[in-house]
Amino acid sequence: MDKVFVVLLMATLTYGCKPSSSDASRQAVPMRVEVAEAIYDSIPRRMEFVGFLASNFDAVIQPRVNGFLLTKQFSNGMPVRRGQVLFTLDPSQFSNSMLAAEAQLQSARAQAIEARNNYERAVPLAAMNAISRAELDQYTAQHKAADAAVRAAEQTLRNARLDVTYTRIISPIDGIASGSAAHIGDYVGPGTEFNVLTTISNTDTLSVDVAIPMAQYLQLAGERPSIYDNQGLLSDIRLTLADEVAYPHAGFYKYTRKDVAASAGTLVLVVGFPNPQGTLKPGQFARVEATVGEPRRQVVVPMVAVSQAQGVNSVWVVNPDSTVSFRSVELGDTYRDLWCVDEGLSAGELVVVGGRQKLRSGARVTLEKN
Repeated sequence: MDKVFVVLLMATLTYGCKPSSSDASRQAVPMRVEVAEAIYDSIPRRMEFVGFLASNFDAVIQPRVNGFLLTKQFSNGMPVRRGQVLFTLDPSQFSNSMLAAEAQLQSARAQAIEARNNYERAVPLAAMNAISRAELDQYTAQHKAADAAVRAAEQTLRNARLDVTYTRIISPIDGIASGSAAHIGDYVGPGTEFNVLTTISNTDTLSVDVAIPMAQYLQLAGERPSIYDNQGLLSDIRLTLADEVAYPHAGFYKYTRKDVAASAGTLVLVVGFPNPQGTLKPGQFARVEATVGEPRRQVVVPMVAVSQAQGVNSVWVVNPDSTVSFRSVELGDTYRDLWCVDEGLSAGELVVVGGRQKLRSGARVTLEKN
């Protein structure tokens, strides 16, 4: 954006009235007023949106095995850390299954040793024709079957050990834990009433939906290659909370939702705000301001130059003949301490910004530059 330069001049105002005969020798008292030049500047298109904060994503916590709930190790609505134990189930039945699987594996390994020894003894005997080819094939099949039984027993043991670890339900992410309907002693797991134990909402980054009317979007987007990718359309994204306090971290564009909202005819862009201190919470009211599209060139004047009364916006203008006149103007948006003037004023004209209360239309002024 072009830097705004406001030219302040000092003017000496002398009333151009003709002195009366009684005070012909009296000189009009000069009045010093401040004026500023109306200039063209690149003004960003600031838009304001309202919405609610939403979590980055939610992790649904579901038990992988069935069992009786033994402990709950977090507080509802409080932060949890990745790897933190949330629930434990009674591991008794799974521990027993694991011990049985270990015994089965030992038995399978013993049988595999016997089958291997029989096979290794049979090979040289078959070479000497001491046993038939069919008997050798039988020993070979028994050896391979025993090895396969060992591998199956090993897999059964791995599954049993996994089931034991599944009795400790941990948080996969950092976030905020919702409440749990299950209580200690309830039978939980797939196919039960409590197949979902809680939900962890990630709050490292929170999102807000920004809805732009489709007609306005087409004007602001310009010649963008794709309506689905609006990276760069929004800039200087700022968040104000319900207590009118400005959030210190700037936002960023995340993505554009795939559908145009049919009910409102708006294109919805999703912006994100980092939440390193955890001061933001899902569901919180948010007011978002952002610069949309490219800056526009417009005539601007300081706000103090504008008078507003009964719906009429006016400024005092210094004419080329060194007189002042009261002129109505059409105002646009505001930016910082400036008004954008849509109609009624041209760049380069001087407007009065101080001492307006004593002015009258047609008064003659003399400008003196310091």
